[in-house]
Amino acid sequence: MGTEPEHERPVRPATVSDADLVAEMLDAFNREFDTPTPGPRVLAARLRRLLAGEHFLVLLGGEPAVGVAVLSFRPSLWYTGPVATLDELYVRPETRGRRYGHALLEAACRLAGERGAGSLEINVDGEDVDARRFYEAHGFTNVEPGAPEPMFYYYRDLD
Repeated sequence: MGTEPEHERPVRPATVSDADLVAEMLDAFNREFDTPTPGPRVLAARLRRLLAGEHFLVLLGGEPAVGVAVLSFRPSLWYTGPVATLDELYVRPETRGRRYGHALLEAACRLAGERGAGSLEINVDGEDVDARRFYEAHGFTNVEPGAPEPMFYYYRDLD
């Protein structure tokens, strides 16, 4: 897995036919971090529907794929174009440290910009120091210009 030269990390958009592969990777991601998952079968069904639409983009990194980035797009009052959210970024454990995450994140930023997105948002768990360091090294911040304190993300399950 992941046998490309160091300088070459291919990234391509996933298609509906990739739904099972993407679902398997996202399920593995959640299981690795003891996060609930509905399982690959349910995820694949959801992915088939979402990948057919225009507000969702999945990128696969490596050949064969060893990483995945999931982006969603929503309208925004504050930008002419949408806001993109990087919902997931996962690289299989045995291929980490080989810049697949870098390639996926750079492609996600580029493609979000090409779609007219005014911003790319990412939610990171506070204790996930490695992820925070990774995103900060790529120019992301959790402090608005001129503000002394970091921003917080709140949510409430509606199920």
